[in-house]
Amino acid sequence: MNFKRILSLAAAVAAVAAAAAVCVVAASFAIYAFARAYIGPAGGAAVVAAVFALLALAMAWVATRKVVPKTRAGAPPPPASPVDRVVAMAKERPLLALGAAAVAATVLIRNPAMVTALISAFVAGNNTPKPPQ
Repeated sequence: MNFKRILSLAAAVAAVAAAAAVCVVAASFAIYAFARAYIGPAGGAAVVAAVFALLALAMAWVATRKVVPKTRAGAPPPPASPVDRVVAMAKERPLLALGAAAVAATVLIRNPAMVTALISAFVAGNNTPKPPQ
């Protein structure tokens, strides 16, 4: 993205935020004016606070609920990842997993070059350049 496009996007976000703030203020004043006529100024303020607390609660619920994709009736389940398969095997055969961990630790302790290669692979992550296609 170039700098002009970033500034345009920032201006658009600021305009939407300002419009939302104006709508919130107008809605709160309208609720207050309506409630004040029936239960007085303190009650009107309490109603405004309660309405916006419920609105915040609903928005928080929507933002934090877990999204579950819809599954089709005849669709097979997705294949398990290698990590899931290793964890499942370790749960089924804990002694075998303990032995494999001991062998891996022994190999890593006796071969510092392998430790260095693993650490550099984790540090590099996805930062390695992609070959041209």
